[in-house]
Amino acid sequence: MTTAPTTAESTAPKSTPPKSPPAFPYTPEDLDRFRELQQLAYRCAESVAEWLAPGVTEREAANRLRQELVRAGVQDFFHIPFAWFGDRTAFRHFRTPLQFFAGGRKLEEGMCFVLDCAPVVDGYTADIGYAGKVGDNPIWDMIAQDLREYRELILREVKARRPLNEVYGAVDALIAKHGYDNRHRVYPGRVIGHQVTKTVQRGPAGVNLFGFGVRTLQTLGRELVSERIQGRSPLWADGRSSQHPPTPGLWAVEPHLGFRDVGLKFEELLVVTEDDAYWLDDDLPHVRRWEQK
Repeated sequence: MTTAPTTAESTAPKSTPPKSPPAFPYTPEDLDRFRELQQLAYRCAESVAEWLAPGVTEREAANRLRQELVRAGVQDFFHIPFAWFGDRTAFRHFRTPLQFFAGGRKLEEGMCFVLDCAPVVDGYTADIGYAGKVGDNPIWDMIAQDLREYRELILREVKARRPLNEVYGAVDALIAKHGYDNRHRVYPGRVIGHQVTKTVQRGPAGVNLFGFGVRTLQTLGRELVSERIQGRSPLWADGRSSQHPPTPGLWAVEPHLGFRDVGLKFEELLVVTEDDAYWLDDDLPHVRRWEQK
């Protein structure tokens, strides 16, 4: 004979066992394709950076970057190419998403710039950020060197399987220590990163809505729903939705720092497995710059 549960027992919340992380979804061949595309994106950004000169507008730079990518075989975009000059690299006075689009700001001597692109080839996606300057800019030099600590910090924290929102907090603490300010918080959703997957091959390639490819929106919508059901988010921010360990897969990570009118970032792919993490590629412009110091 069973006994009826007491009131306390019947009303006590039942504990839910933690969900196991999903299996790492990519093969070595997949990672090679992602790496090749990331390298292609950086080569195109470097080519545009070499072409930049005083008088060029953001819109001209973004268009040039798109042309370089298409010539290199890019079929679609996760988001359209962006270019930001001067104080716009630090997103000063940004109030609406429309301000992220390249505009008529002209590059000047001593000014910094950021080029951002996210090409897609055969469903594989890269998302990169390339920072540079025209002429001398000591503040840029200082932040560019300090960014190395953020790359090391993020990898260390993710390898330790700390919740993503706590890793975000650790980045904020380092930003405060350096005396900079967090500029990735200005991105929609305050994201410092987001998951990258193979895009769904449906809908017309090359068509964008609000700056994002149609196939991107299809894939992102699918990932948002499926991840939320599992109590996770494909968007890495500082809120409760990111209060979970890093999900196995690929993450585009972009710590974006600002000091006065100078903004800098890198953006590259981080590989997260069930029990480890590593940057997809160390042969990148910002890494080579640090190794030359």
